[in-house]
Amino acid sequence: MAMFKNLLVVFLLLSFQFSLAQDAGADDAGVDEANTENEDKLAADKSSADTYVETDGNELNATYRQAEYINLTYGIEEDKKLPSLPKMIRYDGSYKGFVKIEFNKKLNLFRFKPIKEGFGTLVIYDKKNNKKVVEYRISVRKNTLDKVVIELKGMLSDIDGIAIKIINNKVVIDGQVLTPKDLMRIKNVIRQFGDKVDSIVSVNPMAYSKICQFIMSDINNPEIECRARHEKIILQGQVGSEAEKIQAEIIAKIYMPPVYVDPSCSDGSIKCPKPMNDGVINMISVKEGAPPPPKKLVQMNIHYVELKKDYSKSFRFEWAPKISDETGVKAATGDTGGGVVTSLTAVVSNLLPKLNSAKTHGHARVLESTSFMVRDGEKGSISQTIDEPYSVIGQNGNQGTAFTPTGLKASITPTISGDKSGTVEMRLEFQVSQKVGVVGGNPVVSKNELNTVIAVRDRQSAAVGGLIKNSTDTNYNRDPATAALFNALAAKGTARNQNQFVVFVTPKIITSASADSEKIKAKFKMPY
Repeated sequence: MAMFKNLLVVFLLLSFQFSLAQDAGADDAGVDEANTENEDKLAADKSSADTYVETDGNELNATYRQAEYINLTYGIEEDKKLPSLPKMIRYDGSYKGFVKIEFNKKLNLFRFKPIKEGFGTLVIYDKKNNKKVVEYRISVRKNTLDKVVIELKGMLSDIDGIAIKIINNKVVIDGQVLTPKDLMRIKNVIRQFGDKVDSIVSVNPMAYSKICQFIMSDINNPEIECRARHEKIILQGQVGSEAEKIQAEIIAKIYMPPVYVDPSCSDGSIKCPKPMNDGVINMISVKEGAPPPPKKLVQMNIHYVELKKDYSKSFRFEWAPKISDETGVKAATGDTGGGVVTSLTAVVSNLLPKLNSAKTHGHARVLESTSFMVRDGEKGSISQTIDEPYSVIGQNGNQGTAFTPTGLKASITPTISGDKSGTVEMRLEFQVSQKVGVVGGNPVVSKNELNTVIAVRDRQSAAVGGLIKNSTDTNYNRDPATAALFNALAAKGTARNQNQFVVFVTPKIITSASADSEKIKAKFKMPY
């Protein structure tokens, strides 16, 4: 009985404690439910709180666009460019519990700042008519590649135009850079992360357009055009010479950046065209220039001067008496008788000495002038000769006449060095022949030749050559071949000849052969 009472007391105590525990659990559950309801109510209040902003848009009748998905990674901010929007908008949605949004009016973009994992929507309305304009479905999740993304952003922060995202458990770099140099740097950076990172970055076509502007500024030829197509520079236009065409291509190659070879092209999976001429396609044509102006004329004035001087002096003392025998026998007859008469006679001649002295002096000057015109760079010749006749005996003994030419022959090739210098370079060939005597019935001809190259300024003269000949002859006591009693002779003869030959050349540059025609007409008094 006592045992039964004890068991009953224990059972009642256990029942009381159990009921207290249930009441406490019920109270906790009620508190939790109340807290949950309060949080749901708070979330609902936050979700239902509309946000109004003013944009720079001027879209009057905005239409709804299809919903767009935005995948965000926890802890990584991302900017989203917005389409054209009305002037006043409001945005709302279920994103507020896990994403913070900042609106940039100047850049017309939203900046998403994920604060925890979640999935929700962002809807933009036109405040004027409350129509839905844009809808975004936002997903935020954590990923082990977040650290890789943060490191990449730090290393590539100075390169504009790229975005770093996590897609399908892989970090992907997307966008367009300004130069291939930036592209190569991105490739070198992602090589450090192995297969975790991939790049689909390309070069912005606008970069090559900017390069074209620098090329055009350096070439500085308005007739040359530069265009950028498919990462190549195309030069078009017309230039005056082949040298200008080559120079424009060299300048363009200086500005060309390094050529990036896509891995798909290098491994053969995609057939890519090879870079042509280092990326510069030269399509410049050389235009046909105007016909060159006619060559100028050079009037050549040539003066040939030959100066001769002859001088001779002789002195002679001669005493050479001669005796001539004139003895003879004469027979005579007559009325008075005849007989033989013998006479002895001797004649003395040159009994007195002879003294002879003579002096002669000769001076002769020969001057020949000629003038002719020749075109620049071409050879001109002139000949002023006389055929001197002389007698000859033929093979059959017949007498005939032959001729030897004497006079001046000139051949000149002038070349004008420059339009402004006024210097004429001349290749000269002169030959002057002159009859100086006759020996055995044949003429004796003296020839002087000159070949040289000189440079003379316009309308100035130059003595291009000179030849001086001097000869002196002295004779003493030449005995005559005579029979004299004795011969006393003292004689001296001196002869000196001097010959000087000089050629003067004066070039004159003229533009037309009729330039001096008026002077000639006036000189000869020609009516027309």
